[in-house]
Amino acid sequence: MCFILVIPIGVFRVTLLILLMPRQFDDVRDCVDAALRRVGKRIVLALPLALGNPVPLANEFYRRALRERSMELKIFTGLSLRKPQASGELERRFLDPFVARVFGNCPELDYVAAVRAGQLPSNIEVIEFFLEPGAYLGNAYSQQHHLSANYTHVAREVLAHGVNVVAQMIAKRVSDGRAEYSLSCNPDVTVDLLPELDAARRGGREIVTIGVVNRHLPFMFGGAQIAASALDFVVEHSRYDYDLYCPPNLAIGTVDYLIGLYASALVKDAGTLQIGIGAVGDAIVYCLQLRHQYNATWRSVLDDCRVRERFGPQIEHIGETERFERGLYGCTEMFVDGFLDLYRSGILKRRVYGHALVQRLLNEGKITERIDARTLERLLEAGLPPLLNAAEFASLQQVGVIAAECRYESGCIRTPRGEWLAADLSDAVTRERLVHECLGAYLREGVLLHGGFFLGPKGFYAALRDLPEAERRLFNMTGVGFINQLYGEDPARRIAQRQHARFINTAMMMTLTGAAVSDGLDDGQVVSGVGGQYNFVSMAHALPGAHSVLAVRSVRTKAGRTTSNLVFRYGHTTIPRHLRDVVITEYGIAELRGKTDSEVIAALLNIADARFQDKLLRQAQAAGKLPRDYRIPEAHRNNTPEALERALAGHRRAGLFSAFPFGTDYTAEELVLAQALERLRERMETAAGKAAAVAMALLRPGISAPMRPYLQRLRLDRPQNMRERLLQGLVANELRGLLG
Repeated sequence: MCFILVIPIGVFRVTLLILLMPRQFDDVRDCVDAALRRVGKRIVLALPLALGNPVPLANEFYRRALRERSMELKIFTGLSLRKPQASGELERRFLDPFVARVFGNCPELDYVAAVRAGQLPSNIEVIEFFLEPGAYLGNAYSQQHHLSANYTHVAREVLAHGVNVVAQMIAKRVSDGRAEYSLSCNPDVTVDLLPELDAARRGGREIVTIGVVNRHLPFMFGGAQIAASALDFVVEHSRYDYDLYCPPNLAIGTVDYLIGLYASALVKDAGTLQIGIGAVGDAIVYCLQLRHQYNATWRSVLDDCRVRERFGPQIEHIGETERFERGLYGCTEMFVDGFLDLYRSGILKRRVYGHALVQRLLNEGKITERIDARTLERLLEAGLPPLLNAAEFASLQQVGVIAAECRYESGCIRTPRGEWLAADLSDAVTRERLVHECLGAYLREGVLLHGGFFLGPKGFYAALRDLPEAERRLFNMTGVGFINQLYGEDPARRIAQRQHARFINTAMMMTLTGAAVSDGLDDGQVVSGVGGQYNFVSMAHALPGAHSVLAVRSVRTKAGRTTSNLVFRYGHTTIPRHLRDVVITEYGIAELRGKTDSEVIAALLNIADARFQDKLLRQAQAAGKLPRDYRIPEAHRNNTPEALERALAGHRRAGLFSAFPFGTDYTAEELVLAQALERLRERMETAAGKAAAVAMALLRPGISAPMRPYLQRLRLDRPQNMRERLLQGLVANELRGLLG
């Protein structure tokens, strides 16, 4: 936004163009005062999900509403983060020092504690479209106030709820003496929302946009970089430069690695990749790196796991097994740190460009990134209008086909030498002069990744901050409206960029007819949220050559009981069966698209855990979905955890498939303690196991010297009372099994 200020000076008049900059605050309390004066006491506050939540500002709005019950506050957000929480004394002793060291002074959201405790006052409402996975099961308030929506529809829903304050944490830099702002980690919804807010303002709605600067945030470019005029208020003070929320890398287990191995064989060179956060995503990255950097070793792992023997046709049809010569492009809702690892290892290197024809010709190998006379010829052959208008000229200039020094005016192009040519490429003489005087040298403004939001370990944020600007610009943070769907502005460009797309997401369960259960339970309880999963699955069916790949762990164990995650039926689904595509478990690949129900069921039985195959087979046959004489092939009858461990054992001895291949924030002692506490937790899940563990702990066998550092870390080396002696014994028994 800008206005013209005209200052008369004697007989002269000086006209100044003054940018309307946001109003500055150094305290969130003053900012909230100003917002309340603008919009009144009925606040509909939209906050971004996860990292971008401006915690001090959100807490100040919340505390005002607590004090002033005449004020109404509705908070609309998703994935409200909280630091790791202990569920018992041993976990507390383990977690408290870790959280203090890793999370530092990262503040907590007040409303989260109130929601979890069931103590939210009647004048405050919290609506979330995505929940911390599993954290709100049984929480009546969260379950009743969850909004089920595709990620791409969140901006629409925010507007429908009457938003009048939009606030988020932002990055800032000063360039040529002028402040510049970036939405950094969370342009996801805000980029799509800002134009709608402008339209609402023109319709008379009073809306305030607020940015809270945190200097720890990387300054990201692309869609994330916004005009200063997009913000009404900016809060900036060193007290708000708090440590960023930084979930540590999770240990990658055998099941995750096998899923990653299968997924890595389904990705095509010169393709497009989307993955999510967590151990499965990390395992996929690891196996892609292994395929690219040590291809012979990767192939030997495939053979030891009998991957090509059992699933060769699926890999041949969908994927590849060679190195990544042309590389991948990332189009991903969540920019996880694994994409930086793919970039460093030379896999994420396929640049995409903002011109549909240019991108299509690159895909087909008809042009290269170096621009010459053939570039122009191929563009014309592909359908570029020979008579350039201003928009087409600007588009070609943006991607570097036309040199930046050229100008367009009234159907003519001004050359760098100051001469004017008709913008008519059908004229051979004009075209030759354009080739010699107006073409650029190389395509520019290429992008390696489009991402909607990012979240990750502390080292990830530091790596982004440390990237030179030219490299950071390769990672274009933008709105989910562009990333998660094809329709909207310039769909031809989106389709051209996303060739050979592989959208890899996780699900909790799969029904045998191909429906996915990813966000909720059959009684309606919400585990997390739909997010963008439906968008990506649907987009995979619309894009030529694309596939949706849903990764499912074949079993889960709770309270000592193991059950199958492949089920015959379930009372809730996230992805309907008619959108079934590719499913992978640790036991293999099921290619489901275009298959009949009986073929789908047979394929899924092949990748089910052997302990549950017969029961699932009988259910399918009883329902008439498989012939009575159908038998599961013997090649798929050895689907056991023991077989998986044997397949990877030799490669682990060679140094592959470690628990933390990308590093960890845990110390060496904490890694051992984490294993000990996890084993103890599993043991204590059943009454018999708990009784046995307590009995062994009370025997109080001697504490060996190797145990001392671990017990000291838990402050249990010198127990002061009976309870601490019991805790010491419980931990010592697990350490004995780990340390030998």
